[in-house]
Amino acid sequence: MKFLKQFGKWLLVIVVILNLIIIISGKTYLYKGIANTYLAGRSGPSAFEYEIFDNREVKAGTFQKWNLATNYNKKTISEQHLKDFTRLETAAFVVIKKDSLTHEQYWDGCGPDSHTNSFSMAKTITGILIGIAIDEGKIKSVDQPVCDFLPEFKEGDGAKLTIRHLLTMSSGIDFDEDYVNPLAYPAAAYYGTDLKKLTYKYKVVVAPGKTFEYLSGNTQLLGFILEKVIGKTVSDFASEKLWKPIGAKNTAFWSLDHKDGIEKAYCCFNSNALDFARIGELYLDSGKWNGVPVISVDYVSNSVKPAELLDESGKKNQKYGFSWWIIPDYRGHYIFYARGILGQYVLCIPDQDMVIVRLGNKKEPKVPGEDHPRDVFYYIDAALEMYGG
Repeated sequence: MKFLKQFGKWLLVIVVILNLIIIISGKTYLYKGIANTYLAGRSGPSAFEYEIFDNREVKAGTFQKWNLATNYNKKTISEQHLKDFTRLETAAFVVIKKDSLTHEQYWDGCGPDSHTNSFSMAKTITGILIGIAIDEGKIKSVDQPVCDFLPEFKEGDGAKLTIRHLLTMSSGIDFDEDYVNPLAYPAAAYYGTDLKKLTYKYKVVVAPGKTFEYLSGNTQLLGFILEKVIGKTVSDFASEKLWKPIGAKNTAFWSLDHKDGIEKAYCCFNSNALDFARIGELYLDSGKWNGVPVISVDYVSNSVKPAELLDESGKKNQKYGFSWWIIPDYRGHYIFYARGILGQYVLCIPDQDMVIVRLGNKKEPKVPGEDHPRDVFYYIDAALEMYGG
C-alpha cells in the first residue's frame, strides 16, 4: 500500500511537470495528440479520425459511375497476399483496368463510400492543383520564385526558392521531418492550430534545387501559394477544378488547422478508394477525363518522371517527380504512385493501363537501399497476378 501511495505521488508530480512544460512551451497541440493516440491505445494517428478535426468540404458534382469490367471481381487474392493484406489492416483494395472497375474488396466495416485519410497522398493532390493553377496563368511556371507569393522567403537562399523546388522536395528548408518526435513539424502541423505561424519558423538553410529531401512543409507552402493566387479556398478550387471534373461520387473532406482555417495541404484529404482511383486514372490518361483536359499533358509528363536531383546518398534521383513517387523498373514495369504514411496508395502502371488503390492502417518498413515501403509490392503483385497481361 505504501508503494502505491508513493507511486501515485510521483506520478502526479510527473503529470504536473509535463503540463507545465506543455503550457510554458506553448505546444498545447500535444494534448490533442496524446488524447488521440496514447489514450486511444495507439502510438500514432489513425486513418479514420478526420472527424476530430475541423474540415472543409470538397464538393462532388455529377457522379460518373465507373464502367464494370467483364471480369469484375472474377479473380481472388492469393492466400499469401491475403494474409499480408489482413496483417497490415487493409481497409480497401481496388483495381481499375482499361478505364473499368475490375476488382474491389473491403474489410473491417469499410465500404465503397467510407472516408479515410489520404495522409501524404494529399501532397499529390496539391501538386495537381498547382499544375492547374499554372495552366490557368495564376502561376507563371514551376520556376517562378516562391517569394513572388510568400515574402517570407525574400532574403538569402530563400530568394532562390522556386515552386519546382517545393514540388520536387529539394527546397533546402530546415523542416524537421521526424515521425517519432512529437515536437517535430509533422506532429505539430497535424495536431496544431496555426499552420502559418508554425511553417514560417523554418528557413532555407541549404541552396535549393540540388538534393532530394522529403519534407511535408514543402507541400504546405504550396498550399499557402494556392491560397494566395486562386481567390478562394483550396478546397473550393479542388472541387471546381478537379473533384467535379473527374466525376467523383462523394464529397471529400479536407482537414483544417482550425475552424474556418486553412487546409493541411501536405496531408489530410479524406475520401474513398473509388474516388481516389480517379486521380490515378486522370494521370494515366495524360491529364484528361473522358477526353476533356483537366490538367496539361506537359505538367502530367513532368510530374511522373524523376526530377533532376541527387538523392540523399548522392546518387541520381530516380524516385520522385512533382509530388509523385516513382519506381522506374519493377518486373519490367514503370510505375508512379501517390502514398500516405499508413499505407495509402494510388499506384499507376501505364503499360498495363492499371490503377491500384490500397487504403488501410499499417504499412511495412522500406525496402533496404530503396525508398519504397515493402508492402507497395504486395499490392502490385496481387493486382498483376489477378489482372495483369
